[in-house]
Amino acid sequence: MKKITLSLVLASSLMLAATPDTKKDNALVTHTELGYIETQGNTETKTFNLDSKVKKGWGANIFTLTFDGQYASDNQIETKNKYFVELEYDYEITDRLAFNYLAGYKADKFSGFAFQLYTGPGAKYKAIVSDNHNLSIDANLLYAKDSYDAVYSGPTISQQGYEDQYASYRVKAVYNWKMLENLKFDQEVSWRGSFETTNKYFIFSKSALTSKLSDTFSAGISYKVDYAQVPATGKEDTDTTFTANLIIDY
Repeated sequence: MKKITLSLVLASSLMLAATPDTKKDNALVTHTELGYIETQGNTETKTFNLDSKVKKGWGANIFTLTFDGQYASDNQIETKNKYFVELEYDYEITDRLAFNYLAGYKADKFSGFAFQLYTGPGAKYKAIVSDNHNLSIDANLLYAKDSYDAVYSGPTISQQGYEDQYASYRVKAVYNWKMLENLKFDQEVSWRGSFETTNKYFIFSKSALTSKLSDTFSAGISYKVDYAQVPATGKEDTDTTFTANLIIDY
């Protein structure tokens, strides 16, 4: 009888130890980066950027919504209007491996693309998990659609707008390094390309340093590179953005 009771106690203890903290895992987590500059007088400029991520889990199911946008004007003339939205669904198979589904939409008024969208399944793997270093890698097979703006030569259209639909892929790596107790470095790199046209691909990189001010607020700087191997007609292949931000984690 004592052996049975002891066995039941041990089994119950192991089950409690293995049971995840669902309240913690299912918590709504938000990360918001805000930057704003306005000048008046000899120059009248406005620059605004918002980088936000919302994450919610239900057991093994995790939804992540990401928004990244920038807007700028110079003497009331719009000079930048760019944003992208991504929705990711992860189903955790193990602590490190998850099934992933991705849907993304990108619009950039001055890139020559009216919009770009992509969606498809994939997998995510946590290659490094530690107190100071974390690295995750995910890969997706996608359906992609790019809509190109019309090209004007003066008042005349020299090239009509058109759409390109193709089978695509994306590989993404996210690295986090806790350098000090209140200082963190983050690096994100993604490569999205076409299976049909090998020289058609897009690279996005974000490097960021964040210094924690309190449990909720941080100050940070980030540098983003948006590269198109085959840019739209008459456009540059690389677009860079440097920002200083107030960061809110909740």
